[in-house]
Amino acid sequence: MNKSILFSFLFVQNILFAQFSERNLSSEKWQFKNAKENKWLTASVPGTVHLDLMNNKIIPDPYQDENEKKVQWVENEDWDYQTSFNISSKELANQNIDLVFNGLDTFSEIYLNGKLLQSTDNMFRKWTIPVKQNLKTGENTLQVKFKSAVNVGKELAKKVPFTMPESPRSYVRKAQYQFGWDWGPRLGTAGIWKNVQLNFWNQAKLENVKIEQKAFTRQKADLNIHAEIFAEKEGKYSFLINKISQNITLKSGKNIISIPYQIQNPKLWQPNGWGDPNLYQLKILLQKDSKTIAEKSERIGLRTVELIQEKDEKGKSFYFKVNGNPMYAKGTNWIPSDSFTPRITKEKYQKLIKDCKEANMNMIRVWGGGIYEDDEFFKACDENGILVWQDFMFAGSFYPSDENFQKNVEMEVKDQVERLQNHPSLALWCGNNEVDEAIVNWGYQKQFKYSKEDSLQVWKDYKKIFHEVIPNAIKKYATNDKQIYWPSSPSIGWGHQESLTEGDSHYWGVWWGEQPFEIYNEKVPRFASEYGFQGMPTLETTKSMFSGAPDLSLQNGTIKAHEKHSRGWEIIDNYMKRDYHIPTDFVKYNYVSQLLQARGMQIAIEAHRRAKPYNMGTLYWQLNDCWPVVSWSSIDYLGNWKALHYQIKRSFENQVILTEEKDGVLNFYAVNDELKKFENVSLIVYAKKFNGDTIVRRRTDCKKRCLDGILKLASPKTSFFISESERDNSFLNLVLVDKKGNKIAESNYFFSKSKDLKLTKPTIQIKKISPTEIEVSTDVLAKDVYLMGDTHFIDNFFDLLPKTSKRIKLSKPLEKVEVMSLFDTMN
Repeated sequence: MNKSILFSFLFVQNILFAQFSERNLSSEKWQFKNAKENKWLTASVPGTVHLDLMNNKIIPDPYQDENEKKVQWVENEDWDYQTSFNISSKELANQNIDLVFNGLDTFSEIYLNGKLLQSTDNMFRKWTIPVKQNLKTGENTLQVKFKSAVNVGKELAKKVPFTMPESPRSYVRKAQYQFGWDWGPRLGTAGIWKNVQLNFWNQAKLENVKIEQKAFTRQKADLNIHAEIFAEKEGKYSFLINKISQNITLKSGKNIISIPYQIQNPKLWQPNGWGDPNLYQLKILLQKDSKTIAEKSERIGLRTVELIQEKDEKGKSFYFKVNGNPMYAKGTNWIPSDSFTPRITKEKYQKLIKDCKEANMNMIRVWGGGIYEDDEFFKACDENGILVWQDFMFAGSFYPSDENFQKNVEMEVKDQVERLQNHPSLALWCGNNEVDEAIVNWGYQKQFKYSKEDSLQVWKDYKKIFHEVIPNAIKKYATNDKQIYWPSSPSIGWGHQESLTEGDSHYWGVWWGEQPFEIYNEKVPRFASEYGFQGMPTLETTKSMFSGAPDLSLQNGTIKAHEKHSRGWEIIDNYMKRDYHIPTDFVKYNYVSQLLQARGMQIAIEAHRRAKPYNMGTLYWQLNDCWPVVSWSSIDYLGNWKALHYQIKRSFENQVILTEEKDGVLNFYAVNDELKKFENVSLIVYAKKFNGDTIVRRRTDCKKRCLDGILKLASPKTSFFISESERDNSFLNLVLVDKKGNKIAESNYFFSKSKDLKLTKPTIQIKKISPTEIEVSTDVLAKDVYLMGDTHFIDNFFDLLPKTSKRIKLSKPLEKVEVMSLFDTMN
């Protein structure tokens, strides 16, 4: 044989048996320009047009000053992106080459070497395009032309004979919050927002792997490994799971195979607070003639999740049973942590989820107006035992159901279900956020003068998408154990009595309805999936709103521009004067606004937890922010804990002792959310004056009662502890102990609102124990101690009892710690 022919033969053979490989095109030199212009500018991928414009100093930072208004023109323009890259003859010799865009925002045309390959219309889809025939050896040019999503949405809206609310965002499969929300700016982005790559493969590719949990006992877990494989030619192959091999025969084209697999002596994945979130690594190989041609790794957890809805004498239950045990869901609602999603780093995901774990949470609801979060988000939830309630990305509007929209939604669901379903943290798919409620309760039909036919069409569209297309797609693409579906959150609007007796509830009588916080004690649902109240961000984040020297004044235009609710400041003031003295000093106002927010959510959470097991879940609105803003978040944009997050950590402890004062009677509730039980508990109640003097000490023993859920301990008259004249200068310190005297839980109860407390000036002393630990002490009650400085305090905004001290760790050393307490706002 001719040597050159032999070399060519061997070269091609090596390529054919080469492992599947990827080439990252994101790292190539990208350029962008306004479609109307000729000048190309440097761009970043992944990225967005706003970030590229900022980097080229064409627009100011919209997060600062009042710059958001100055960049509104960006969303109305079309934008072009391009790069050039070289392909070697070796790369081109692969049998198959796929161009993969993991995220394009949103309406685009993809060109390779001048040829149109694909048009896209969905930010949430993955686009895979075979391109071997379109590539050439040497330089290749890839171009993506983006159309304005706003302008395309307006054109789509013209095809519908009636006006949709929130038009044109309803027509655009794009992150809905980017059109502006009452906590976020309007920043209509465009761009290549996720990685782009070339995938080279030969003989066969492993397209998708789904892990189905069939059954498990203490001895073994039975799994089914479902794989989707595309083969060039029919033949015999080997399929390996953690080195255990099975021979398979593949036909040419698409193959679906299912292989049983066992894990011996399995360890359960447990939610936070119940045990360790044990994980198993599965390495899956596809081989031909002992050569690996494709591989995937999946990390799984063994657990069961059920959504239990059973009729009872009060309505219908709504709770999650995890690993066979009812779980009280404690958690929050998640929005994207940046308006420019490519800026959300793996480190930010990990930190926010660890902050949730530290605050004793076990569930996060991913809200339907944002994005399907990155794999790193779910990885962090898997590792930290946080279950995920996953909304599909539809929020607070009406949506069409024409044939193209249906197909687009089905493919969106397919991509996301196949990407996410192997994560043990995934608990529930939910069709949308507040779309059912928007149709039934928000009066849009009257506002836009709908005919009877228009109204019927809206409901028909709703049923088609959320009761047919999405659940059918889940059944089609998810394994049997990952198909729990809930059509809409909430199931019933908060103005209806049924919203408290069945399903999940978004209760907005506080804030939107401007009801007092105490209404939470009456409006207790079966599962509270949304409720909240606004508070200011920390001073550090407030200062970041300014490009120059900050002017910390409530009258400053920049401060006002970073409150997106039209009546936000007015509502905060109205609530503040009910419970606190309103400070004129900005720093003190910022502090009290955080205390106000924390107080409201404490009242809500305690009402929910006292109602266990009638109520089996409380997810407050919201965890995080997408920019520096006055909002409902407990952690601000820069990652700082507000007073609310410190309170959440206390309120979500696995064991708590709660007090309810009703009609002159004090009811005490011991709540335990762990699987372990406490027998023969005792409650010790100290009634104390603010100077530390003890008025009375009472002990209640429960020798024949077991704390394995909720225990109502005593119902004495208030006067049993203090007289009426002592309400404003006394408090209760409650300690729950086990039979050995070990403390299980502790809390304080104040009889009066903060503004009515007769506080005396505390002498608060701070002693440095080490560079990252301090000791805080006081002579008299120091209410709501606020430690200030550029560091994270392990505890803050806490009550320091008379003649006591508390050690606090710092995330980094601080030369000087400043301190404030509630007393400082009352004079």
